[in-house]
Amino acid sequence: MNSTSYLFEIVAHRGVPEGVPENTIPSFERAIDLGADAVEFDDRLTADKVPVVFHYFYLQEITSLNGPIFECTYERIKTARFTGEVYQNVDRMPIPTLYEVLELIGGRIGLEIEIKGPEPEAAQIVGEVLINYKHLWDTIEITSYEPALLLSIRQCCPGLSTDLLVPRSEDWMGLDVAAYSALQRARLAQARAVHLHPTQLSLGVVSTIREHGIQVHAWDVNDKRALETVADLNIPKFSTDRFQQALHFRDVMA
Repeated sequence: MNSTSYLFEIVAHRGVPEGVPENTIPSFERAIDLGADAVEFDDRLTADKVPVVFHYFYLQEITSLNGPIFECTYERIKTARFTGEVYQNVDRMPIPTLYEVLELIGGRIGLEIEIKGPEPEAAQIVGEVLINYKHLWDTIEITSYEPALLLSIRQCCPGLSTDLLVPRSEDWMGLDVAAYSALQRARLAQARAVHLHPTQLSLGVVSTIREHGIQVHAWDVNDKRALETVADLNIPKFSTDRFQQALHFRDVMA
């Protein structure tokens, strides 16, 4: 491990959903209480184009409703109940809107907002919400796998940080191709940073991307090996599903 201590930021992926559903206000509140630097959450559009915080296309993945979210109005979304025994005491917890998240936790913790799309208008709709929260922009970054959506949000909200999410590499892809592809897609998106999976990280990959003025962050940093990798490479920020493990690792490093 790199002997030079440095402070990295830990992003709680979909909050800290221990006993409460992911991507909900209680999950974000728990992240705040535990000392996360930021929370990551997903934004999707309902049938009537309301931006809500939900990861999946299909509502039945974790709620009592059926069908894809893009065919469901917000009025119906409000009737959703989370399913699963672990949530039996919180089944009346609502799926939040982007507006509600900004109102309730904005300014209290960093926000990493992933625009899922794929609607071309998704970034414009999110931007119309965010334009009313310019005082929070220093604490917000927008992410997406889609360069076009990042370009659109930059037009709506100039000055807001935008980062490109990079999916895991296919089996045939070497690190040289992974680095080149991530770099060129980041240039296409005019992104501040790329978010790479730990399996895509190496000194060569990180150096290549940084040489072009683009930052490297990481996602899915969920085990000791991945934590050691991001520490060795001085990755300044990463998201994790195991927040307390990451926090302990940082405390030990300090």
